[in-house]
Amino acid sequence: MPSRQSEHQFERYLMPVRLRKFIGTILIVVLVLAYALLANTIAVATLGDAPWWGQLLYFLLTGLLWVLPAMVIIKWMAGPKQQ
Repeated sequence: MPSRQSEHQFERYLMPVRLRKFIGTILIVVLVLAYALLANTIAVATLGDAPWWGQLLYFLLTGLLWVLPAMVIIKWMAGPKQQ
């Protein structure tokens, strides 16, 4: 069991919550912009002659897929778990 003093020293090195949320917000905005650009570039290059259902499936998947890395960023923004 860690001592009270070592817990206090550990807390001192944690990033402040406001800074963590600010960085996380910037990362999510960059992620969404880069992901939208990449997904649409791929769609324009490959889906020109695809049937409507192929396009629908592609945009449905890519429209939801960005959520996975965003969830990781949001979990990081929340900080370490409190005991």
